[in-house]
Amino acid sequence: MSEATIESILQETRRFHPPAEFSQNAHIKSLEDYQHLYDRAKADPQKFWGELAEQELHWFQKWDTVLDWQPPFAKWFVGGKTNISYNCLDRHLTTWRKNKAALIWEGEPGDTRTLTYAQLHREVCQMANVLKQLGVQKGDRVGIYMPMIPEAAIAMLACARIGAPHTVVFGGFSAEALRDRLIDVQARVVITADGGWRKDAIVPLKAQVDKALANGGVPGVENVIVVRRTEQDVYMQPGRDRWWHELQQTASADCPAEPMDSEDLLFILYTSGSTGKPKGVVHTTGGYNLYTHITTKWIFDLQDTDVYWCTADVGWITGHSYIVYGPLSNGATTLMYEGAPRASNPGCMWDIIEKHGVNVFYTAPTAIRAFIKMGDDLPKARNLSSLRLLGTVGEPINPEAWMWYYRVIGGERCPIVDTWWQTETGGIMITPLPGAIPTKPGSATLPFPGIIADVVDLEGNSVAEGGYLAVKYPWPGMMRTIYGDPDRFRRTYWEHIPPKDGQYLYFAGDGARCDKDGYFWVMGRVDDVINVSGHRLGTMEIESALVSHPAVAEAAVVGKPDELKGEDIVAFVTLEGTQSGTEELQKELKRHVVQEIGAIARPGEIRFTDALPKTRSGKIMRRLLRNLASGQEVSGDTSTLEDRGVLDRLREGA
Repeated sequence: MSEATIESILQETRRFHPPAEFSQNAHIKSLEDYQHLYDRAKADPQKFWGELAEQELHWFQKWDTVLDWQPPFAKWFVGGKTNISYNCLDRHLTTWRKNKAALIWEGEPGDTRTLTYAQLHREVCQMANVLKQLGVQKGDRVGIYMPMIPEAAIAMLACARIGAPHTVVFGGFSAEALRDRLIDVQARVVITADGGWRKDAIVPLKAQVDKALANGGVPGVENVIVVRRTEQDVYMQPGRDRWWHELQQTASADCPAEPMDSEDLLFILYTSGSTGKPKGVVHTTGGYNLYTHITTKWIFDLQDTDVYWCTADVGWITGHSYIVYGPLSNGATTLMYEGAPRASNPGCMWDIIEKHGVNVFYTAPTAIRAFIKMGDDLPKARNLSSLRLLGTVGEPINPEAWMWYYRVIGGERCPIVDTWWQTETGGIMITPLPGAIPTKPGSATLPFPGIIADVVDLEGNSVAEGGYLAVKYPWPGMMRTIYGDPDRFRRTYWEHIPPKDGQYLYFAGDGARCDKDGYFWVMGRVDDVINVSGHRLGTMEIESALVSHPAVAEAAVVGKPDELKGEDIVAFVTLEGTQSGTEELQKELKRHVVQEIGAIARPGEIRFTDALPKTRSGKIMRRLLRNLASGQEVSGDTSTLEDRGVLDRLREGA
């Protein structure tokens, strides 16, 4: 990589210190406090995690061993018995939190519902008993295919309560994708809804389940539980399909939580690879509970009076960890929203913040860029003064998007926690602690205490100037394996970089850099790094340069083979409002990138498009753009693609 490029990323001069009042009231109050925690965890990780597990969670039986590490397989709190549903619900019922709002729900059409901890506990116990009545036993798999409604969280907690591992499949997936996942986990029951609301339209969930199960498509499924949400007519197969509300009416509200071994399977969640079938990421009970609990508490600085809102869907790991399990384990008030910004209500997110007095707001850079495109007037027309902390998740955030978020949404008073983590890690790994760590726009800053992260080459040597993000020591929230395929787990995550001095390295698949302050700058997936004439260019830095131009709303950059340079840079660009994609604007944008980064980063080609291919969780599918840029047929798993029409339009444009 050229010196100019490195300077453009690592010499970010803007730095934002936590406001003094925020730090004074925070769980972790200073950089010195953070450093003390970090050093203590690094010196004796097992003691660090063992003390936290004892202090922060309820255990039916204490563990014998904090960590059994047989690389690459870890077991945490071996011999300990706990239950994450108990930690999320029962233990709060003996405190003042019993009548505190546990879950605030806002439906897209405008209907709302609030459940206290006592009410949520009752509904979870009833559904747990329903599952038992249908023959579900400890260890049986339950598929959940739901809209963003309270019953989705209730179903997850009910499964966890009786020891039935759940597999939540995002409600936007096709029947085929649903079928594949249900078959892989050998599901016995599916919990769904007649439909859900999404951008003023009904998503026909029950019809998709029927299609997935048609003709014995998933032979193990004996029962389908259906929530009545949209009131549309749906086919109910006699002997198999049952209405949620009818089952709940007759179910007992008394269901003691099953004492679970710390390493008992909690859930399997599927994440797509660039090739091959989706990977079933396995998470277990005790370590995941502790890790989501403590990261939620410290990173979002949760206070008892907070209304906390993560905008993810429970179909993704962010929804599991930071809508359901992490916040409820802390006794927080967590908000769920069924809808999304749409033509009929583009300011809906800001309406909800104002209506419910949201204090902590956690969303994705993709959403932030969409908010920017909609303009400042929408948020400025609402009272957002309740906000005290902002967060981002899902991909690296462009510095200019970070600044807009800080200025327009946070009113220059709210710290921003830019978080890096993965489905596989279970929880956040690199992040600011908002009362302690100064932030730099575009940097995820420092590792969470107990996470020993590094930037290395393929031999495992530290290379701060640019390399592969790796983790050097196990942590409680880590995935345990790929369901049914331990060899793939070993190959994918532990064999890219050979053990160094007997130490195994977790390979995250992301490129990163460390600056002189030890701050991590995550550059995106390793296969999103472009090699131009021997210079390695991160796609994020070029995208950041493009997005900093006032005409650009969003950009995705990929490499395509080039005879002379090895790879050339192709940028797919969506424009702001009334801007039009002229030849002159193409030239201007190329000049702008040169000015921002250097001549080596000049895009060889800029293609204007009305939209970019994204997963249903909002991540840009750059792999598909690489296929298009190279003139190849689109290949690999496309089950997570939100709008297939985008690909067709891009092909036509090419």
